[in-house]
Amino acid sequence: MHVEDLLHDTALDLDLLWGDGALLTREISGVTATDLEDPTRFLRAGEVVLSGLVWWSPEQGQEKTDRFVAALAAAGAAALLAGEETHGTVPQALVDACRTHGIALVAVPPHTNFRAIIDAVYLRQWGDLSRRPSGHHALPENVRIELSRLLESGADAATLLDRALAHLGTPACHLLTATGRTVARTATAPPLAPAEAIRRLTRPAGISLRIETDATAYDSRHLYLHDPDEAPPRLLHEIADVLAQHQERRIREEAGARERAAALLGLIDAAAQEPAGSALRAALRACALPEDGPYQVVAAAVGGAGRQTAAALGALSEALRHLPGRPAFAVGALPDGTAAAVVRVTAPREEPRETSESAADGLQLDGVWPLLTARTPRTPLHGGIGGTAGTPERLRRSLTQARYALAAARSAAPRRSELTHTRDMTTLPALLAGVPDDVRSAFLARTLGALTDDNDASQRTLLHTLETYLAHNGSWARTAEALHLHVNTVHYRIQRIETLTGRDLSRLDHKLDLYAALRCR
Repeated sequence: MHVEDLLHDTALDLDLLWGDGALLTREISGVTATDLEDPTRFLRAGEVVLSGLVWWSPEQGQEKTDRFVAALAAAGAAALLAGEETHGTVPQALVDACRTHGIALVAVPPHTNFRAIIDAVYLRQWGDLSRRPSGHHALPENVRIELSRLLESGADAATLLDRALAHLGTPACHLLTATGRTVARTATAPPLAPAEAIRRLTRPAGISLRIETDATAYDSRHLYLHDPDEAPPRLLHEIADVLAQHQERRIREEAGARERAAALLGLIDAAAQEPAGSALRAALRACALPEDGPYQVVAAAVGGAGRQTAAALGALSEALRHLPGRPAFAVGALPDGTAAAVVRVTAPREEPRETSESAADGLQLDGVWPLLTARTPRTPLHGGIGGTAGTPERLRRSLTQARYALAAARSAAPRRSELTHTRDMTTLPALLAGVPDDVRSAFLARTLGALTDDNDASQRTLLHTLETYLAHNGSWARTAEALHLHVNTVHYRIQRIETLTGRDLSRLDHKLDLYAALRCR
C-alpha cells in the first residue's frame, strides 16, 4: 500500500497539504499513532505517523516543530497524518517543517477517526498478503471462528491470547500495557517485572506490536512475542486486531464505570459538610465499592498547562491496577475536570478503625509513578494522595486533602512528574506549596510590601538581609558574618524591614509571617 492510496480512499476524507509524486508513492509498512514531542525510538521505516498535535503549541515556535518532523525524517517515516481537531487546523509551521525535511503531510479532519485510518492500512496490507504465494500464513479459519465466538461471549484477554496461539504450540507471548503491566501472557511466557517489560518494549529482543485503539497512551496495549520466528507477521496483526476489539469493548465498559464514579465524586465534592445517608452508600454500591471503609482518595493531572482529563483518568486507572491485591477503586472526573479515584484500602493493623483517618499509608504508589512516565518522560504526571477515611461520611476530607496534595505536587515540580502524600506535608514549605498561586501572591504582596519591588536596589538589599537573618535563626552576629557587614549595619537594616512591613522580628509569630511570605515567592 502507498501513501496515495490513503488519499484515494474517499471514506477517510483526507487532504494533502504538502507532498510530491515520489513521496506519495512510498510503500507503507505500518502505522504509529503518537503525540510525543520526540517519537524517534517508537518509529520504524516506512510507517505513516498519526498525530493529534497535542504536543504542539504556538508559543513554542518553529524550533519544536522542526525537531518533531526531523525525528520522523530520521526514522524514515512515509508520511505524517496530522489531526485538525486539537487546533482547528494544521499549523502552517508544521507545513513548512514537512516541506523542509521532505515528509508528506496529510490533514485528518475531525470527523475521521484515527482507528479508521489504521484499519484501512492493515486491511489493505492483509489483502495484499493473502494474494501472495504460500509462506505468508494467517489465522486458520477454525481459530478465527473460535476467537469471534469468544469475543461475543465476553472472554478475557488471557483466553483470547491463549486460543489465538494454541495452534502454534502456544509460544511465549505477553500482552503488556505501556507502563509494563502484564495484562495477559501465555503459559510458556515467563513473568516480567514492569521495569523489564518497559525495557523490552523500548528495545525489543523479540517483536513488539502496538494494538491500536482510540485510547490514551496510558490505556494502550502491546503484543510482545519473545521469538519473532514463532509466528508470521500477518498472523500477529490479526491477533492484534482481535485484541483491539476486546480493548475497545473494555474501554466502552470503563466509560460507563467512570460516569458512575463521577457521580460519586460529585456527591462527595458538592456537600457543604461531610455527605451522609443512603445517597452516598448507593453511589458506592453503583461503583462496586463496599459500604464500609477505610478509603483513600487520589487526584491526578497530566501536563504542565491546561487539563488533559482523559489522559489523567487513564494514568490514574493504570497506576491503581499496578497495586498488589488489586484493591477496589472507582476513577472518574470531578466537576472541575480533575481526575480522582476513591480506593478501598486495607486498614492499618496497628491503628484502630476510629483513628485510622490519621494514617495515610494504605496506598503505596511511589514505586508505580515512575513507570507511568517511563515512555512519556516529557509529559509531567502529578498526583496527590489524601488521608485515610475510616467511613464513607469522611470521604470529603480525604478528597480535600488529595486536591491540596495535587496542587502541592504541581507547584513543587511543574515540569516533571511528582506524587505528593498528605502524610509528607509536615513542613511549612510543603504546606505552602499547595496554596493557590493567586493566594500566595496576595499574601506575599501584603506581608512584604515594598520589599517586593525588584526595581529598587535598596529594597532588594533589605530583602536579601531578611532572608539571611531568618536563615541564621535571627542571629545578628552570624548574619553580619554571612553578609560581610558590621553588626550595627545589620541592626539598622532589620529596623528598616520592621518599619516597612509592620512586623516585630523579636516575636516568633512575626518571624514566621515573614518566613512564610518568602516561601511564597
